[in-house]
Amino acid sequence: MDKTRGHAAAIITIFVWGVTFISTKILLTGFLPVEILFCRFVIGYLALFAICPRLLPYGGLRQEAYFVAAGLTGICLYYLLENIALTYTLASNVGVLLCTAPFFTALAGFAASRGKERPHRRFIFGFVLAMAGIYLISTAESGMQFNLTGDILALSAAAVWALYAVLTRITTFGYNTILITRHIFFYGLLFMLPALYIFGFTPDLTRFYNPAYLFNILFLGLGASAMCFVTWNYAVKVLGAVKTSAYIYAVPVLTVASAVIVLNEPVTVKMLAGGVLIILGLLLSQKA
Repeated sequence: MDKTRGHAAAIITIFVWGVTFISTKILLTGFLPVEILFCRFVIGYLALFAICPRLLPYGGLRQEAYFVAAGLTGICLYYLLENIALTYTLASNVGVLLCTAPFFTALAGFAASRGKERPHRRFIFGFVLAMAGIYLISTAESGMQFNLTGDILALSAAAVWALYAVLTRITTFGYNTILITRHIFFYGLLFMLPALYIFGFTPDLTRFYNPAYLFNILFLGLGASAMCFVTWNYAVKVLGAVKTSAYIYAVPVLTVASAVIVLNEPVTVKMLAGGVLIILGLLLSQKA
């Protein structure tokens, strides 16, 4: 039963994350990427505090260090690296390279277990199939042009997310998932503060008088951040970091599907073929 709930939590998370690009695209017309990032996690933190207002017990420096590392990697560095990568290279490149996160997660899990948890051959084959499908979807329109700086930053973001996935497996410590997620958000927001200054954060809340901006930032804050990080961390707790991270393969499929439904973007044979390969790769990875 727990495994079923874990898979359901991962599917819900990936479904929401797959359609967040529409909200982000709308908000980027009036906000800087770092402003969207900070606002959504502040909203997420406040929502989780309202749901579960009690404080997480202090368990010593070693325990706290795990939460600090999780906040730095999964909340701050991952999103900053992704946003900076987009300023150097094509979105299609970033989309493909970010989806290498499950492979990095498998390597990180292997290292964390000191060689006891080896990636299965089916996982590797599933990864290859999924990456081929992601490449087809991501390059269906503009192709893929390499930019060393941007592509390295995108790969770094994928590696950082893998560290976060492994850390969240470790940082349960028997506590409530909402409490843990909120605590990680706290450290992520702290690490974000210097970036706000560097990238020119403008604290102008009057922009949210626009109903479209308000709706989309609430969706990102309450849905994609507060709810989805809780469901993701729960899935990692139940299924493990590697199996949960494999669901990241499905993000491009959901992104394309939402673009077709909401933005009326065209579907090509290349996209359909890519979708089939991704689903096959995901199924193989889950069996492994």
